[in-house]
This record gives sequence, structure tokens and C-alpha cells, in this order.
Amino acid sequence: MELAFLNPLYEHPGSWASAYVDLSQHDADMHHQRHLTAEAVSRGLREQGADEATCRAVRDALEELVRSTEPYGRALFARDGEVALQVPLTQTPPQGLVHWGTLPHVTPLLDLAGEDPVSLVAYIDRTGADFELRSAVLQEEAGHVTGSRQWPMHRAKASDWSERHFQLKVENTWEHNAREIAEALAACQADTGADLLILCGEERECRSVHEQLPRHLHDRAVRTAHGIGSRLLPREVEEIRARHVRERILAEVDRYRAARTRDEERRTAAVEGVPQLIEAAREHRLAELLIRPDGPDTHREVWVGEDPDQLAARRTELRNLGEEHAWPARADDALVRAAVVTDAPVLSLTPVVEATGEEIPAGGMGALLRWT
Repeated sequence: MELAFLNPLYEHPGSWASAYVDLSQHDADMHHQRHLTAEAVSRGLREQGADEATCRAVRDALEELVRSTEPYGRALFARDGEVALQVPLTQTPPQGLVHWGTLPHVTPLLDLAGEDPVSLVAYIDRTGADFELRSAVLQEEAGHVTGSRQWPMHRAKASDWSERHFQLKVENTWEHNAREIAEALAACQADTGADLLILCGEERECRSVHEQLPRHLHDRAVRTAHGIGSRLLPREVEEIRARHVRERILAEVDRYRAARTRDEERRTAAVEGVPQLIEAAREHRLAELLIRPDGPDTHREVWVGEDPDQLAARRTELRNLGEEHAWPARADDALVRAAVVTDAPVLSLTPVVEATGEEIPAGGMGALLRWT
């Protein structure tokens, strides 16, 4: 998950309030329940030591969401009496997920707002295609393309030369239209930034379009059989998107496993465990941070300074490094901060645990390194 949007949270030192709020209820009692939620969140932050101005800012922001129709919820991050960032969620958060601490508690975002690939669905037939954008919170039309060749479309029985000649014209028409559909689909992907292309229709037409796509889009495209003119149900799109995310994460885990193998000089391109991760973060070597949000090391206490690369397992280590100020923080929040400011992506391994039961890396956190 790319977390560059979190950079504003790391521009100022100081304690942060983090709250993950369920907005999935949309019945007659919705307004009353959301008022109660706003009060409960404010109270929970106050009990953890948050200042009154920040508690009030969070409560006021939640009161403004009383009539929200968002399907899942929202994360809010606040300090010094001001809400600095709000993030729509793509999954419903657990109740009571509030945190007051030295750093914003952003790790839950990896599962609650992360890995939500925007999908560009192409409903393909022999004459053209309709495009549609889909995500957890989005469904809208994205255009249409009509192939410039509309005749002939159907193959005849190849019993003599003329019929075989006609069949060749049909094949040429299909291939020509497939090329135009692929070009339009690639242009639409570039315009929308879609992460995943779903080709929907008869197997032959979808395969032809897939083969005509630019090479860099081949791994982003999946084919699904569907009747001509029918539309994918939200459940079907969600299953395709979830499978795509899971396969991508499994590929990254395989890359991480391979990187742990020592080279001829006994070096590895991956590390795990808080001490080694801290060392890599201080040296700006994090290429990709891997986290199991429920891993035992995620809530381990570390010490941080004002700058993201000022972190240590013990307070005395920061003093030895010349840092005068030090505050305790969760290990996951400190390492995510270090990853974000050095443009390193952060990946949740929850889908891997759910799919395989494998708890990797040890302790719940590991990283691929920029150099060894």
C-alpha cells in the first residue's frame, strides 16, 4: 500500500489522536447511535490522556458525519485541537479502536483502507466494449468503444473455398476490433489509474483483447466468462479483486523469502525483528515494509525522536546517537513513519495468514532492503 498521503501526519512532532469509526449503520436509529459513538470516541481518547481541545475536535468532526451514507467508516487523526486527516475506510472497523500516543496509529489502515484496487471492467463483444469503474465504494460508467469493422461478424461452415474465405474475413474483423478495444482499454486505464482490468464476455473475444493489450498491462488483466450483455454482480467483482490482491501479496511474500537467503558474502536482502528493522530504518534502507497487524512485535515499545530516522529499541540508544528528545511509541507506528517518509510501500500480510495460516515474518514485521 502506498502511504504518501500520510506525510502530513509526520510534519509536526507531538501526541496524536487516532480514531476508527464505524459508519455502516443506515437504519432509523442511525443518528442516535452515531451521536453516542462520537461521545464514546471522545471519552476513550480523554481516558488515554488526550487534551480536551483535541477530544472536542474529534467529537465535532464525528458529529458532522451523523448523516453520512458511507458504507464502511472513517479514520480520523488529530492533534492540538485540530483534525489533520480523515480517511474513508473500505472495511468496517471494530468498535472502540481509538489511540492516543506519540505517533498516529496508522497500522489499522493497512487492512481497513488498504489494498482496494480500482477495477476497470470491460464488457466485451464482437463489435465493441462498455467500460465500468468498480471499487469498494465506487461503481460508474467509464466509456464505450465500437470497433470500426462491423461486418462480417459470424463464421460460416467451412465447406468450400468461398466459405473459408468468408471465415477468414470474420477472423480479421474480430482481430481488428480486438485491437481497437485493447487500445481504448489501455487509454482508459491510463486516464483512470485503474489497478486491475477485468475482461468480461465470451472466452474467445476476451482472449483476443488480452493478447492485444500492451505488455505492461498483461499482469493486471484477468478474464472472466459471462454472457453477452450481462453485468458482473458486486460480489463477483469483489471476489476477483480479493483474489488479485491475495495473489500479489503472496508473490511479495515469495520475494521476501528468497531475499532472506544469504549470498556469498553472508548478506541478506531482507530482515525481520524489531532490532534489525530499526537499524535498516535509521539507514534509510527500507524498500518495502511487511506487517501482520496482529503480530506480537507490532505493539512493542520503541523510542523515537523528532525525525523519522531517529528511533531505537531503548531510550539510551537515542541519547548515544546524539538525540536529546525521546518519546515512547509503538514499533509498527514508528517503522511505518520511517517507511512513509522514504517512499517505501507498506504491505499487510493479513490475506496471507487468512489464506495459508502461515505467520511470516517472525514477530509480525519484516522488510525488503534497498541495498545489502
